[in-house]
Amino acid sequence: MRFKDYYEILGIEPGAGEAEIKTAYRRLARKYHPDVSKEAGAEEKFKAVNEAYEALRDPQKRAAYDQLRARGYRPGDEVQPPPGGFGGGPGGVDFEEIFAGGGNGGFSDFFQELFGRRRGGFGGPAGGAGTHMRGDGATRAKFAVPLDAIYRGDPVRVSVAGRSLEVRIPKGIKPGQAIRLAGQGAGGGDLLLEVEYAAHPQFEVDGRNIIHALAVAPWEAALGASISVPTLGGPVELKIPADSEAGRKLRLRGRGLPGAGSALAGDQIVELEILAPKANTEDEREAYRRMRDVFGDDWRRA
Repeated sequence: MRFKDYYEILGIEPGAGEAEIKTAYRRLARKYHPDVSKEAGAEEKFKAVNEAYEALRDPQKRAAYDQLRARGYRPGDEVQPPPGGFGGGPGGVDFEEIFAGGGNGGFSDFFQELFGRRRGGFGGPAGGAGTHMRGDGATRAKFAVPLDAIYRGDPVRVSVAGRSLEVRIPKGIKPGQAIRLAGQGAGGGDLLLEVEYAAHPQFEVDGRNIIHALAVAPWEAALGASISVPTLGGPVELKIPADSEAGRKLRLRGRGLPGAGSALAGDQIVELEILAPKANTEDEREAYRRMRDVFGDDWRRA
């Protein structure tokens, strides 16, 4: 397998904090999203950005990756895993992660090797569940579930020790809760899948609420606009009030994650980001010059 520099992919320094990592991911995911970008190779770049964020957003994964990176590997260098793989060693991940939709979430062999195998584990080279054993004999593995499946309660397919299993996802299940698959663990025991939310290119999660950063043009923020906004339940029209400033938060009630039982659903919080479009033509540059002349140099103190 060949080494990937996840910091380089996100365009950040190795000492970047959580907020900087998240900001870089949002920007690049928006830039290369297949529904938006017409750039050649955008889909592959989008996948690479998702993989990098998945590795660096989790402190445990990031520590394991940083330990490997400290050995001096450069992008494209051949990496030979130690006997039994990387998992379980000092500074490594405690147990493997299963990704809905096929076992590795579409991530590279490098990611799968670093985070998805255990020494002599139950999953083995096929990339199934890890061997974090409980006192009751159950095998435990982390289970990265797409937000869309959490929202709708959809069943998803996973690859476990070379077997394809369908897992029913309880609607609105919370991170840390476990789904038990009877008889699917090591030695015929049960397999406990500890749910975590897979990274999403458009949404962050805050409890039951969904956070979405919406890019708006300066004139949309100043004059007001009606914009189609993605939600987990499908696009909705959102009215942007006139004289909106960057960072303003607008609420779409009931558009967050569903509550369990009689609990109310969360909301979607839309945070406005004011972005100036790139001027590609002389007419567009002239429009910016007119804007400069109208607002002058004192606009920051307005």
